[in-house]
Amino acid sequence: MATELDAELVLDAHATLGEGPVWDAEAGVLWWVDIEGRRIHRFDPATHDDTSFETATQVGALALREGGGLVAALADGVWIVDPEGGAAELLVGLGEPPDVRSNESKCDPVGRLLVGTMAFDYLPIGSLYSVEANGSVKRLLDSLSIANGMAWTADGDTFYYIDSPLRRVDAFDYDLATGAISRRRPYLTFDDRVAKPDGMAIDAEGGLWIAFWDDGEVRRYGPDRALDVVVHVPATQVTSGVFGGPDLRDLYITTATTGLPAEALPEQPNAGGLFHVRAPVPGVLPHRFAG
Repeated sequence: MATELDAELVLDAHATLGEGPVWDAEAGVLWWVDIEGRRIHRFDPATHDDTSFETATQVGALALREGGGLVAALADGVWIVDPEGGAAELLVGLGEPPDVRSNESKCDPVGRLLVGTMAFDYLPIGSLYSVEANGSVKRLLDSLSIANGMAWTADGDTFYYIDSPLRRVDAFDYDLATGAISRRRPYLTFDDRVAKPDGMAIDAEGGLWIAFWDDGEVRRYGPDRALDVVVHVPATQVTSGVFGGPDLRDLYITTATTGLPAEALPEQPNAGGLFHVRAPVPGVLPHRFAG
């Protein structure tokens, strides 16, 4: 039987579409975005202070840079962002049409940024791109609906990926030298016709922690693919999670208000907030962009 945990609110942010949490171990802070609110946030767990700045377009996700600062996937491309004032410089455009925006993005173990895109009307015209530190781009996948969660095994040989409407996690062989993916196969398949897998984090044991949109849960599937932890979140639109804290056992969870009917909002007064739970196993630090 799965262990059941309850997440607690740590920031009543009322984000429209909270997403993309990233733990900055050097500063001891959490970065996260409000996609539809067009803001990048910095949350300090020690003080519970949250500061933010506006982005020019919708911001799908971000990553820390080896050279300092942030890299962010905005609607029109990948930008280098100064976290002190929000000044941004375009690294590379992705050439997507105006009705397509960046969604999830994460760095691989050698510092490439993988960026998934999606159409505003959810038509399957999104793509998955691999962006090198010098700004060169390769398209890895196309015909995606809602490009979402990503994770790599500790050796970097396997890449996990979620296209939410498919209701599964796919695994690929991953070539760290080139960034190429191959041999796509289903890794986890979900029969629930309400809950949709969204963001994803991997822990030190290789377990996958998956946020489920429309279901108010984060679930852990162990290396044996069995469900062994369920985190209950008092907001149905759960989007993603990331491990942080000194021992990487603090799981921070982002949520949204978008998509909620008006009558549901009084029942979820903290929807769009940032939540926290202590995990039974530690996570791993996010990879940094090599640029």
